Amino acid sequence: MSRAMLAVTMAALVVSAGVSARSKPAPPVEVTPTPYPSTYRAIASNPVLIRNATVLTGTGERLDGADVLMVDGKISAVGISLSAPDNAQVIDGTGKWVTPGIIDVHSHLGVYASPSVNATQDGNEASAPVTANVWAEHSVWPHDPGFSTALAGGVTSMQILPGSANLVGGRSVVLKNVAAITYQAMKFPGAAQGIKMACGENPKRVYGGKGGAPSTRMGNVAGYRAAFMEAQDYVRQWDSYNKGDGKGEKNGDAPKHDLRLDTLSGVLRGEIPVHIHCYRSDEMALMIDLAKEFGFRIASFQHGVEAYKIADLLARENICGALWADWWGFKLEAFDGIEENIALVDRPENSCAIVHSDSAEGIQRLNQEAAKVIASAGRVGINIAPERAIRWLTSNPARSLRIDGQTGSLAPGKMADAVLWNGTPFSVYAKAEKVFIDGALMFDRSDRSRQPQSDFLLGQEGQP
Repeated sequence: MSRAMLAVTMAALVVSAGVSARSKPAPPVEVTPTPYPSTYRAIASNPVLIRNATVLTGTGERLDGADVLMVDGKISAVGISLSAPDNAQVIDGTGKWVTPGIIDVHSHLGVYASPSVNATQDGNEASAPVTANVWAEHSVWPHDPGFSTALAGGVTSMQILPGSANLVGGRSVVLKNVAAITYQAMKFPGAAQGIKMACGENPKRVYGGKGGAPSTRMGNVAGYRAAFMEAQDYVRQWDSYNKGDGKGEKNGDAPKHDLRLDTLSGVLRGEIPVHIHCYRSDEMALMIDLAKEFGFRIASFQHGVEAYKIADLLARENICGALWADWWGFKLEAFDGIEENIALVDRPENSCAIVHSDSAEGIQRLNQEAAKVIASAGRVGINIAPERAIRWLTSNPARSLRIDGQTGSLAPGKMADAVLWNGTPFSVYAKAEKVFIDGALMFDRSDRSRQPQSDFLLGQEGQP
């Protein structure tokens, strides 16, 4: 059976233009205080009212001829004929579209920064198969020019991940896409760190190539299991110590802190969401079994070119598929991809399909990547409406990062992260005209003073 025929066969399982049941925002997670706290502060701005636009709320709704009101950094209201406060900036949205800000769940900006030379390549700590002790944020260079080009593509938030050389590559960080001197000033307030894991070819190639372990897929799994068994012992030691003797006294001496096991125990306790680089369907199913063995939950599979084969399983397990529109075939484990992958993962109920980049170039046009999916699905009879597709870039990424209570949709009380497009965002001609972060105008295509540039580029030949 051809890939296209397979997609047609499965098309009946996919909703056409309808709206699926909305998932509830993820419950807030109690995050252990960090010695590197967020210092992010929203930029103060006057109220903004965008009038008479086509609005995709990110919740499955499309409102034609609607208004979006942003006040004090929050979405105040979305509706028809809204009243503007006296001091509001009023923008004519006639013929234009408004969406939530785009969220990229798989970015390496700042850790694989531009210019791409050895000095800026800080994403893979390939010194051991399990480097859960490292944090991607400690490699983030806030002056990476890629941040500003991503902003011009409508990206308002992103998850920065370590690379995929390791079984466990370390902690991720969620950033707001604002110009800053320190990465702490970009850290999304209250967002949990994630953890990056990788299965398949990468770990066995990196470490087997050094004459070490793992050198096989079974070695990969043995490595995960050994690490989490050690973490289980670590959790028991700390639980026993903290439980005390029942008289208010701690139970003996405190266990010695271990940065690697601190992270893995955070996974076991549910504090740290798990994001796994994994291509093949059989390996994704295996990783789900691993998670059940140790009692943690997988937030997302990243890349997953064979996710369409287990779309029902992903939906049943409430796992997001963070996927490309059409990348495939660049190595054997990525060979069996189809262009309808995301459309088939996007089930009518409880699914979580995401378009991600993993690319400093792709992050600039994630809206066009989503448009490719719509077109590929349409060619095999799967009709996907814009109000559904926008969730691949906004509310579903927010859900996988556990920040959907704060952003990802144009709902009253949420962060006023929004993009005004010159037309439908799902077009090669689409341009983000204005990008708002917490209600402040951070990018304006018609105003050079509102097009931030990296300090690294300022003063260089050919730069304004």
